[in-house]
Amino acid sequence: MFDAGYRPRPIRFLELVEVGGWQIKLYGAACERSAPRLELVEATKRLARRVLPSPADGEGRYAVGFACAHDGRGGCFSFVDWWADENELHHQIYVAPEERPTELSPAGPDALTACVWDLAIMSFERDAWLETVMRNPAGPDFDAYLAARLDAVV
Repeated sequence: MFDAGYRPRPIRFLELVEVGGWQIKLYGAACERSAPRLELVEATKRLARRVLPSPADGEGRYAVGFACAHDGRGGCFSFVDWWADENELHHQIYVAPEERPTELSPAGPDALTACVWDLAIMSFERDAWLETVMRNPAGPDFDAYLAARLDAVV
């Protein structure tokens, strides 16, 4: 049953977060708001500090990725993603009750992977990775990857 249907949401690049050798593009998305609540954004940054592997550039990792604080309908969602082994995206998702956005906990193996708005971010990031790293005739350009940022209403 669809009780709200599809309504476009703003997806904005918020900042480049540097943590433990990582450079993570932080996005914000929100349902019926212009941006996610600041406490969810800060909780997502803390989450990234906690879950990103160390060292950032070891074991096939490139020390770059992206994350999102999504103030959704009926709940809060944060995900942290990083690239490894040339073409693999590692994705961890956390959820919190709408009224307690800082209480993020792992979504679990049977939980959602992403909603349609989060998939827009993931699709953009996939295309940016292909263009600046995998298909780049001059070789991987991680600075160009980090400079490619989604800012749209989707």
